[in-house]
Amino acid sequence: MNRVVITGLGAVTPLGNNVKDFWNGLKEGRNAIDFIKSFDYQNFKAKLAAEVNINIEDYIDKKEARRMDRFTQFALIAANEAVLDSGLNVENVDKYRFGVVLGSGVGGIKTLENEHKTLIEKGPGRVSPYFIPMMISNLAAGNIAIKFGAKGIANTVVTACASGTNAIGEAFRLIKSGMLDVAITGGTEAAITPLALAGFSSLKALSFSDDKNRASIPFDKERDGFVMGEGSGILILESLEHALKRGAKIYAEVVGYGATCDAYHITAPVETGEGAVRSMEMAIKEAGIQVTDVDYINAHGTSTPYNDKIETLAIKTLFKEHAYKLAVNSTKSMIGHLLGAAGAVEAIVCVKSIEEDFVHPTINLNVKDEECDLDYVPHTGRSMKVNYALSNSLGFGGHNASILFKKWEG
Repeated sequence: MNRVVITGLGAVTPLGNNVKDFWNGLKEGRNAIDFIKSFDYQNFKAKLAAEVNINIEDYIDKKEARRMDRFTQFALIAANEAVLDSGLNVENVDKYRFGVVLGSGVGGIKTLENEHKTLIEKGPGRVSPYFIPMMISNLAAGNIAIKFGAKGIANTVVTACASGTNAIGEAFRLIKSGMLDVAITGGTEAAITPLALAGFSSLKALSFSDDKNRASIPFDKERDGFVMGEGSGILILESLEHALKRGAKIYAEVVGYGATCDAYHITAPVETGEGAVRSMEMAIKEAGIQVTDVDYINAHGTSTPYNDKIETLAIKTLFKEHAYKLAVNSTKSMIGHLLGAAGAVEAIVCVKSIEEDFVHPTINLNVKDEECDLDYVPHTGRSMKVNYALSNSLGFGGHNASILFKKWEG
């Protein structure tokens, strides 16, 4: 079995369109949530989101960009940063052992809405010939594979809000088992659209607060739902042998992955947190470590009443007394919920936390909840030794995914 390491990172986020700006924003505790700018929100109950501010044509040729949905554009931009960051010369990679595994929960919903409007207003003959390849969820992975010549497996994982973490876990498995040498992996999402906002609002999943500092408030007793975000996180995974052979910089090692299903409810997590317990336990067991070795958990931490309570319970069930010694935080307190991309950008957060021995804050955590009683690193980030970092993602349909990272020690 191969050891698997991370050699490149790329990100497009509401806090910045590269990893450096994203990470610095998190360390500073900056809130990227604001009133929606991309469409008129006046008739919507939810009026806040964490939008990406980017000029796509600064990164992708205008003609090429017009043939892609926003979720694909984000993925390509982040992938390009990650490949450049890795120092990988794609011409020297065995293309048949070079793959792409990407997660997206929603895919090209912006294109779907636009083309449906065209159908209704102008008729079927005016629907774009690029509608289908812009909309379908696998085309972000497909476009990345085309750009970089990756002729190994090119898969898309769709497990709602666990998609990004499941994608990284599946890429880890493919390299560990010897099927790939290199994988471009992560997640991408661009679902801040009228239809998506209306649907999540009707589901009562979103916060209806008009105060950006009291909307995405994970683990706070007054939390009432999540805030939608968008963006992409991409990681370059390689077998250790491949990375060492080319003298790559190694950020961290991927050492464990767990994936389970609650098999309980289409949206609600099982009340005992049993599925999340098992996914975390699987990742830790695969790494061959004890629960007491884990220093930090990047929680799913959505700011919904059930998720935060049940995830906290799951952590306490597995880690027992060590749960109170862990640093636990929620990136979503600053950038909202990136749905299928959330686990990917949060994996990058874990890698940067390991690299710099720093854990970012959970901001706007003002009102204590008796059922959420762990150390959530409130308000101010913390310098601390991070040897092992665990990232959790939980998705509609009962999906649970956990991935474990280890400090690279050479």
